[in-house]
Amino acid sequence: MATYYQLDFEKPIVLLDQQIEALDVRMKAESGGGAEALKAEIAGLQEQRQALLEKTYLNLSPWETVRVARHPNRPQTRDYLAMMCRDFVELHGDRRFGEDPAIVCGFARIGASPGMKVLIVGHQKGKQVAERQACHFGCAHPEGYRKALRCMQMAEKFGVPVVTLVDTPGAYPGLGAEQRGQAEAIAVNMLEMSRLRTPIVSIVIGEGGSGGALGIAVADKVAMLANSWYSVISPEGCAAILWKEANPQTNNAAAKSLRLTAKDNLSFGIVDEVVPEPIGGAHRDPRATANAVSAWVLAKLAVLKKTSMDQMLENRYQRYRKLGVYFEQAEPVGA
Repeated sequence: MATYYQLDFEKPIVLLDQQIEALDVRMKAESGGGAEALKAEIAGLQEQRQALLEKTYLNLSPWETVRVARHPNRPQTRDYLAMMCRDFVELHGDRRFGEDPAIVCGFARIGASPGMKVLIVGHQKGKQVAERQACHFGCAHPEGYRKALRCMQMAEKFGVPVVTLVDTPGAYPGLGAEQRGQAEAIAVNMLEMSRLRTPIVSIVIGEGGSGGALGIAVADKVAMLANSWYSVISPEGCAAILWKEANPQTNNAAAKSLRLTAKDNLSFGIVDEVVPEPIGGAHRDPRATANAVSAWVLAKLAVLKKTSMDQMLENRYQRYRKLGVYFEQAEPVGA
């Protein structure tokens, strides 16, 4: 894991952290009035740091939000499983080709004992280099999406709600994935999830890239963490198409144009809710973030369980049917 990974816009915060750490070392070596003076100085710097952290994260640009969503220390699906689930039983394989570690599936309990039984499906990017390579950096193959669908159909059979955690830059674009039907696997997942007769909730916990995200994100309720992104293409991909080059300037322009932040997606009705993160991002307090995700999931499932199945399926259909709807106003005659 990249322990010393730093975002450039966080450099002033990092400098304050270093000052606080240095003063703390001095304070432990001091005694009497000197230690008290250093303690007061540390308290002042900590207040300054907190204010700067809040100001920075309340004013992130779209491209900065993308970079926070990709932070190597940001919690991933397996982290959330460890922090908010009990009795997790993982399921493997699509029964057609093989196992894809980029998508994790399994039954678990969430919430206070005895907990609510759910099926968890989520993207996994990996932490160490070897795990990242094995998981293809969160880019799933067709067998991953087919495994997810197999497990979701099993959940439907036993009347268990489905919870999906989205965190992928996109589906894997390699030759083998295309030969095994990448686009078809995603399309089938979207079709089958739209009529799955069990409640489905989905939350974008990091990156929500294109069809790779949609392959497990057709749900009754969809949310995003505050510092995540969700779009038809990554900023780099958009920049490469529009400006023939992806660099910090074009990436920043593309991120603004794509309107990919949680606030933008909420305003467009693509997601139903934005789940707040701790100040400074989920990577600074994974436990608090997991608690917020768990609370949102339990609240939405409690409401969905009270809805009749036919009405829930109709609501799910209408939710996606209205995406992208817009109205044109005719110009006045003679204008």
